[in-house]
Amino acid sequence: MRGRWIITAADQPVLSDGALLLADGRIESVDSWSALRAANPDLEVRGNENSAILPGLINAHHHCHAISAIQHGVSDDLLEPWILAWAAMRPLDRHLNTLVSLGIQLGAGVTSLVDMMGSGGSSESFSDNLDNAIEACRLSGLRVCLAPGVTLQSHLVSGPGEDARFMDSLPESARQAATSLLPLTDQLDADDYFAVMEDKQRALQNQGRVAMWYGPPGPQWVDEAVLQRCHEEAVRWDCGIQTHVNESLYEKLLGPRSYGQSMMMHLHGLGVLSPRLSIAHGTWLNEEEIDLMAETGAAVSHNPGSNLRLRAGIAPFTALVHRGVTTGIGMDATTLNEDEDMFSEIRLAYRLQCDPRIERQVPGIADAFAAATVGGAKLMRMETQLGQLSPGYLADLVILDTERLCWPWVAPEADPMELILLRARRSDIREVLVGGESVWRDGAPTRFDFAAAATELAHLVAAWPHPELAASAAAELTPHLRQWYADWEVPSLSPWLERNSRR
Repeated sequence: MRGRWIITAADQPVLSDGALLLADGRIESVDSWSALRAANPDLEVRGNENSAILPGLINAHHHCHAISAIQHGVSDDLLEPWILAWAAMRPLDRHLNTLVSLGIQLGAGVTSLVDMMGSGGSSESFSDNLDNAIEACRLSGLRVCLAPGVTLQSHLVSGPGEDARFMDSLPESARQAATSLLPLTDQLDADDYFAVMEDKQRALQNQGRVAMWYGPPGPQWVDEAVLQRCHEEAVRWDCGIQTHVNESLYEKLLGPRSYGQSMMMHLHGLGVLSPRLSIAHGTWLNEEEIDLMAETGAAVSHNPGSNLRLRAGIAPFTALVHRGVTTGIGMDATTLNEDEDMFSEIRLAYRLQCDPRIERQVPGIADAFAAATVGGAKLMRMETQLGQLSPGYLADLVILDTERLCWPWVAPEADPMELILLRARRSDIREVLVGGESVWRDGAPTRFDFAAAATELAHLVAAWPHPELAASAAAELTPHLRQWYADWEVPSLSPWLERNSRR
C-alpha cells in the first residue's frame, strides 16, 4: 500500500511517501515506499504517490436505516416527540435495509460499527429479523457488533410506571390514540429476548466479522433485572453491551425523578458499569458521572450531529477526553448534514469544543480523529487489533485521493494530518479495505450490487401504504406528550454548563 501520506495513528507523525506491507489480512510492516518496494519488488501495489492512507474509521453508535427519518417525512424535533413520530414511518425489509445502510457506511470509510438494532413483534419475527440482519452484515464485509434490543416498558413516555400516569392524564380521544400505539400483547418478553439471543450467540461464536452484543435501548425502556441480565450474559459470552443514556435533557431529569440519583449512579448501583458497557450520547453527563465512567472503564459514543439535530445539546467531549474516558464517535443514522459523512462528524466533534477563553485547553482535531479510530476500537473491545496502522494490526484502512484536498495549491510545510482531517469528504475515498480485502472501490461495494439492493428496497417500501391511523394517533398525542414533559421541573442549566466546560 503506497501513500503520499500515511496516518498510522492519531498520536503519531504522518509518514510521508510511505508504504504498508500487508499479509494474511494484517499489517506486516510500515516503512518508506522506497525501502518496502526494494524489498518486495514483485508484490501488487495499491494506492499511489497521490494517495493518503489512514486507519479504517469506526462508527461507535449507529442504527442501520438506509432511508432516513427526513426521507420518511418525519421532521427533526426533540427526542421524545421525534420518537413518537416514527409511527408514521413505513416498514423496511430488514435484510435490504441493513445491507444498503452498510454500503453507505463503507462509502464513508467506516470499516467497523456498532449497530443498535431495534425490533419488536413475536419471538419468531425477532429471530427472523436478526437472521436477516446478520446475513446482510456478513455480505457487506464490515466488522459489525450487532446489538439488538427490545422496548419492554415506557412505550409512550420515559420512566418506569409513567405510561399509566400519562394515560390517566389524557382526555378520552387522546387515550384511545395512545392505546392504539401500544404494542400488542403477543410481543416478545424478556425471556423470549434472551432465548433468541442465546441461539444467535451460539451460532456466531468465532464466525468472522459479525459479533452479537446486547442492546437494551435504554434504562427507561427495560427494567433493572433485564439490564443486570444483559450484563451477566455479556460476561458469559464475552461480548459488549450498548444502551442509550443521558441523551436528552429529559433523560437527564429521569434519573433523579425515577431513581433518586443520576442515571449513571443508578447503573453503577445495578453493577452493570464495566469496560463491556458503552453508552450512546451521554450528552448530559456531569463531572461525577464522568469520573465514574473513568473509574469503571465504561465507554461513551459521542454523536455530535444527532445531538444538535434533536436539540439534545452538546456533550462534554472536552471533559471526557481530559478525564481519559473511552470515547468513540457515532453517526447514529442522524448526521448533521444528512450525508452519513464520518469526516464531517469528526470535524463537528472538534469544532463544538469552542471555549472562548484563551487559557482553556480544548481537544484538537487529532483528539477527535482518535475517538473515531482508537477510541472506537477500545469501545468495541478490539483496541489491540483496530484503530491504527501498526505491525500486527488488522489491515482495515481507507485510501483517499488527495487531488481535491491540495487543489489548487498546498504549502509544503502544511500539516498533512490537518489537511486531510479538516478537508476530506467521503467523495475523496477511493478504496476501503477490511482485513486486507477490498470491500469498497471506485464508488461501490465489491461484495454486492449496491444499486440493485437500493432499488429493490425502494420498490418494497414504496409498495407499503402510508400508516394513516398510526400517523393520526401520533399527531393527536404529540401536544399532550409535549405538555407532559413541559410540566417536569427543570433546574437551572447554567451550573451544569459551567462544570462541564471547566476541564
